[in-house]
Amino acid sequence: MTEMEAGIVKSQDSMDAIRWNILGQIYVPKQLTEDCFSWHATLPPGTFVPPHIHPEQDEFLYILEGKFDFLLDGVEMIAEPGDLVKLPRGIPHGIFNKTPSAVKTLFWVTPSLRLYDLFWALNNLGPDANPADVVAVSAAHAIDFLPPPEGEGDSA
Repeated sequence: MTEMEAGIVKSQDSMDAIRWNILGQIYVPKQLTEDCFSWHATLPPGTFVPPHIHPEQDEFLYILEGKFDFLLDGVEMIAEPGDLVKLPRGIPHGIFNKTPSAVKTLFWVTPSLRLYDLFWALNNLGPDANPADVVAVSAAHAIDFLPPPEGEGDSA
């Protein structure tokens, strides 16, 4: 990793023109140093990041457009434009777009660890990716997905 250079990353720009498709969500990396990794994300209606834990990273979201539903340590919360969401390391959290519109947000984590590498590994797996594969790849990059709540996924 290189040291950060002073300057401005324009809204339409990303690092090395990268645009990841992470399970139907578009992630655009803005800055990467050893200490911090930031990216712009667009989550289409109905998409989500299942409950998971960053054991060694703090995560933040600054909501730009739309409304997110969160599950933060078992508590449901809502964040809207202008809100800063704080997700401390070791605390389970899930992020959901339950609205009919896309949500846009700026994410960042500190320290960076292997999240940048994880996004490369998940890029273009598609919305029908095998959940077990996503969980295994994520665990290998220090992101631990939680099992669904009891009753979810059970057939009636």
